[in-house]
Amino acid sequence: MPHPLDAAAVRSWCGLALEALGRERERIDAINVYPVADGDTGTNLYLTLESAARAVEAAFDGHTSAGTAPRLADAIGAMAHGALIGARGNSGTIVAQLLRGMTEVLAATDGSADALRQALRRAAASTYEAVAHPVEGTVLTVATAAADAAERAAAGAPGAAEVARAAHEGARTALQATPGQLAVLGRAGVVDAGGCGLVALLGALADALSGEVSATPVAVRADAPLPEAAGCEAVDGAAADRRGDPDGPAFEVIYLLEAADAAVARLRTRLDGLGDSLVVVGGDGLWNVHVHVDDAGAAVEAGIEAGRPYRVRITHFGGVTRANEPAMTARAVVAVVPGAGLAGLCAEAGALPVAVRPGEPPASGELVQAIRQAHAREVMLLPNDADLRHTAAAAAEQARTEGVRVALIPTRSAVQGIAALAVHEPDRSFDEDVVAMTAAAGATRYAELAVAERQSWTMAGVCQAGDVLGLIDGDVAVIGADLTRTAMTVLDRMLSAGGEMVTLVLGAEAPEALAERLERHVRERHLAVDTVVYEGGQYAVPLLIGVE
Repeated sequence: MPHPLDAAAVRSWCGLALEALGRERERIDAINVYPVADGDTGTNLYLTLESAARAVEAAFDGHTSAGTAPRLADAIGAMAHGALIGARGNSGTIVAQLLRGMTEVLAATDGSADALRQALRRAAASTYEAVAHPVEGTVLTVATAAADAAERAAAGAPGAAEVARAAHEGARTALQATPGQLAVLGRAGVVDAGGCGLVALLGALADALSGEVSATPVAVRADAPLPEAAGCEAVDGAAADRRGDPDGPAFEVIYLLEAADAAVARLRTRLDGLGDSLVVVGGDGLWNVHVHVDDAGAAVEAGIEAGRPYRVRITHFGGVTRANEPAMTARAVVAVVPGAGLAGLCAEAGALPVAVRPGEPPASGELVQAIRQAHAREVMLLPNDADLRHTAAAAAEQARTEGVRVALIPTRSAVQGIAALAVHEPDRSFDEDVVAMTAAAGATRYAELAVAERQSWTMAGVCQAGDVLGLIDGDVAVIGADLTRTAMTVLDRMLSAGGEMVTLVLGAEAPEALAERLERHVRERHLAVDTVVYEGGQYAVPLLIGVE
């Protein structure tokens, strides 16, 4: 029995889409050859929809608590927002924009068949707007075909369920034509992975509205000879060389960004000059940025200039792949870091960063996912926070059950992580590398400068709101009124026991001349001690200090 397109249908759609992508995830991963053969499109789409489904459930829970019923606008808006903040990879980012496009239409309608037709057309158009250089034979083509099929079906004045089913069938037909439109797909004998995910998503929508669950697997192989005019040759998918471009960008960079429209327009231009596969989606001050680059640090810095980036994820593609599986490297480093600036620094040092904001520590599942994305047989995990010790240990244990050898380096601060990365050498044995990194971290005393939010008792006495706190090795050692003078006192105490190198990591709120004054203080008061300065960027504390 057909169901109306309302909030309940959106909730059902989310659930069915998550089930469908769960079933198809491994098959979609296996055919992922464009734009990079990194074998994770199915997983990325699943994680994107998982975030969307959580947001919808949260919206329903909120209305239940308030004793009200959610509207279509509430549910579809939550689905689009959840997809935006949880979007993974190129395909997940595009699907998030597609859902946002649908929301722009459906949020102001009663969910009629004609409204769904318009929503699918707007969704297809919005995906082209989000991608810097649209390519046919991809999910963009499949989305347009779905909208075209919905247009034709709507001419007969059917219900929303019939329009959704027509869109699904139109998408399926277009998907099978993608190997003849994109050469890399033709050589591999497979359809587009992102388009495959969209077909599953539209099939779930049709099932939710029709009340008839089909659960038909999506065809992933090219099932007909490919036209020679397309410059492709049909081959056995199992034997195909599905490698991406070995000369392509080395990193995938994704982050959420709080920024104004004008700043995002400038950001698009800058990122387009840094790399490829640029997709920027969102609006109303919140954006999801995705790009493939060689200079991950520059991509993050561009975000910092545009606004406030967070949830930064940087993935190293790892070079040439084998039979389109992610390249397995011998060893990798995963590091939790506070702030986007340090994320770029860690990426440049060869680590996979997990950037966090204050008060938003990563869950063990997020760390496990980062370990998986490293695509390495051996991984060093740097929590860089004493409070993350147990979370990191749980993530390491889970990864070990999946066959990854994980060593937890006991770093309690980002400056200890920087010291550990400085001595990391992938060419030596795993055990020797772990010992060297652990020793470097242990030989680095750490401190941070923070501002007290309220009156409280500390080991250095009573502090008042607004006081500057100097914490050494995790305990408050100095209370002062001025950030620079307090930092000097902390440095003197730390260097009284000796030291060869001082590391300063400046947060975005640090005074402009702070680094220069502290460098001069060290040079004048502590002979033969070198100083190095890094920008921590947004969400880092005002100052981190390391003494080796």
